[in-house]
Formats: sequence, structure tokens, C-alpha cells
Amino acid sequence: MTELLMKHSGYRKLNTFTYASIIQIATWRFCKTFLNRKNDPCGRQFDQMTQAARSGRANIVEGSERSATSKSTEMRLTDVAKASLGELKSDFEFWLLSQKKLPWKQSSTDLSAIRNIQLDPNSSIMANDLHEADKYILAQYAKFSFWLESDNPETVANAMLILLSRVLYILQKQITTQGEAFKQEGGFRERMNTVRIEERDKKIPTDAPTCPECGKKMRKCIAKAGQNAGNPFWGCTGFPDCKGIKNCE
Repeated sequence: MTELLMKHSGYRKLNTFTYASIIQIATWRFCKTFLNRKNDPCGRQFDQMTQAARSGRANIVEGSERSATSKSTEMRLTDVAKASLGELKSDFEFWLLSQKKLPWKQSSTDLSAIRNIQLDPNSSIMANDLHEADKYILAQYAKFSFWLESDNPETVANAMLILLSRVLYILQKQITTQGEAFKQEGGFRERMNTVRIEERDKKIPTDAPTCPECGKKMRKCIAKAGQNAGNPFWGCTGFPDCKGIKNCE
């Protein structure tokens, strides 16, 4: 029996959601700590960076919530999240350029240390236990706090570039996986049609005739047009692939 609504494990189990949460927390701290009237007189940089961080996290949430009814919408929103976090990555890169600073070299010990940090498994988190869910996020944030809570904006910006690169990579893999699922399972409209046909086929009587064209069971239909409009006939359950019909006695 085909399921009309696709099951999903929830956004809180996605590593992309955890990283986006860490990034949003760290972006707020960076903007509140290091942006001021001198380097951001109109407050536009503050708004753009915090909104990009929020958009990344929020669209991961919305995409996951929409996955039950629309794989195409899920993919589109995940791509919006990726675009927003890509914009934020560009903002941190520009911050370093504006300060005449360069990103860490590949040989940097700090870069290697951050790259070696992995998230703890979160499969035990229940979506309805907000206390435990947020406790998990803060515990993962703490893994990077040495750099994210530094008093040196150059250190924070570099750490954010590494985390943003990681989440962008995972989001791209997530979009690819969503596309494969769409190819295998189809979209919501296709499932609605399948469920409707399956439900209708349950009502086919056991003594229904078989199709003269393909041998499948036939269902009773009513002609909607032509000279036989309103009259019953037997139509193949394989329609539209098979158009076999029989007259009703």
C-alpha cells in the first residue's frame, strides 16, 4: 500500500541543521561584538549577516517539514538555505579582506584542529523534547567555542569560513540525496494518483472480467462522452497503459 505522506526523521537529526544553528549563534555574537558605528555605520552589514544566518537555518527547517508532501519544495528550500549560507561565507571572507587579513593557510594548526572536530551522534534526540534538543546543539557549539568565542575577530571569521564550507558541502550532498529520492519515489501528486487508484482497485469485484488486451482485472466505469455517455462499461485497470474495454451485459 502506497503511503500518501512520506515519512521523514525530522530536521533536528540533520547535521546541516546542527551546523546552521551553531553558525547562527556565532554570527549573532560576531555581529554584536565586532560591528559598531565606525565599521558598520548604517547597520546594514549586521542585518545582512544575521539574516543570512537565519535564512540558512530556517530554510533547512521548512524544507524538512515540507518533505512529507513535496520533494521538489524540499529541494528548493534546501537550495535556498545553501545560497544564504554561501552569502554569509562571502561576508566573512570580505570582513577579513576589509581588515587586510587573509584566511588561514591549509597548514594552519587551528584550521586542522577545527576540521578534525566532528559532531556527536544525535539519533537519540526526540523532536518533541526541546530541552534535550537544544542541550545537544549547545554541546556541539561548545566544541568550537575556543575559536567562535575568541576576542580576536580574525580568529572568529576564519573559524566561520571553515564551518560554512563544511555545511555547504553537506547541503550539496543533501540536495543530491533528495533528488535521488524524488526519482525513486516521485512527488506528492504522483503518490495521490497511486493511492487513489489503489483504493479504487480494492472495490473491484472478484468476478470482474479480465482485459482482452493484457489479461488484467477490469473495473466498471461510466462513459463520460460520446453516444454511450452515461452508460456503464468495463475498463482495464492498466489504463492508461492499456485501453482495453468490454461492454457490460
